[in-house]
Amino acid sequence: MSTPLVLGGAALAAAATLTLAPAVPASASASPARVASAPRDVADKLFDAWLARDRTAAARAATPAAVNAIFGYVYRAPDRFGGCSGAVCRYVHTSVRVPGGLDGIAMVVTGSKVTKVYLSRHLVKPSAAAGHLFAAWKRNDRYAGLEVGSTAAVNKLFRVKYDPRGVTHHFQGCGKEPKGYSCAWSYEGGAMLMHVRGSASAGFEVGSITYLAD
Repeated sequence: MSTPLVLGGAALAAAATLTLAPAVPASASASPARVASAPRDVADKLFDAWLARDRTAAARAATPAAVNAIFGYVYRAPDRFGGCSGAVCRYVHTSVRVPGGLDGIAMVVTGSKVTKVYLSRHLVKPSAAAGHLFAAWKRNDRYAGLEVGSTAAVNKLFRVKYDPRGVTHHFQGCGKEPKGYSCAWSYEGGAMLMHVRGSASAGFEVGSITYLAD
């Protein structure tokens, strides 16, 4: 894994591919008339420090775990600020296709620091994508689910909260289907199928979910 490099505006148009080099900072492309937001200001500090490959500055804006997470991002930098929802601020891609509905980076801001970073994941096995989404559901962590699952798949899965005292899910593995893979969990009374799309080179994501009843 490589750390990101800053590209100029002219290079952004020519570099709209999955590379490890970031595009123009999302914070710099925002309207100068934007209203200052405390969570965004904190998130921007980490984002800009990451683009500058400055871990010292990043450490002033985020916890060690958050710094390590963002410096491990495998795609080039998102090129648009996606807004803040409460204390969660997002930076999204507009010129690159990445797996999952997160579509870039989400930062959780607590006080004056970023305390958690979610990232679009590059997973090279269908079972890894399905397992990541299932684990996120068990933790009731929707943003973690969006790292590898489409928005539609995550919305469907999270309609019902995982109940540790409910039925036990048994992973049955993944098998080929016409447009990708189907990864199954069986439980008393039925089964859940995660339909995984993608490739090892592009990364896998859970595109949809279906349920079967006995």
